[in-house]
Amino acid sequence: VQLQAYGGGLVQAGGSLRLSCAASGRTFSSYVMGWFRQAPGKEREFVAAIAATIAWTGGMTYYADSVKGRFTISRDNAKNTVYLQMNSLKPEDTDVYYCAARTGRGLKRTSNEYDYWGQGTLVTVSS
Repeated sequence: VQLQAYGGGLVQAGGSLRLSCAASGRTFSSYVMGWFRQAPGKEREFVAAIAATIAWTGGMTYYADSVKGRFTISRDNAKNTVYLQMNSLKPEDTDVYYCAARTGRGLKRTSNEYDYWGQGTLVTVSS
């Protein structure tokens, strides 16, 4: 599967952005989808994940503590797209954001549990 992330940009602190990640292929609904972020010189950090729709856990979401209550992950299987709505943005949210797909079950927060990655999209939050 190929993933294409977009929607990043420059926003003031307290503002909002919505990232999108479009996936190719016919089995999008069977993937666990995740968002990660990474700053230069740092390890890739988990942001959020959403369960595969066909699993009994369909609709379940999982967030990093640092974004809980501010970010919302969702998916539209008809459009093969996963979204990350980011509200109340802070300067520390500035990073390159990546979407990822996992073929296994379970919501995971470690990057090596994901099989496919899109290119990153840069989010810059100014103070």
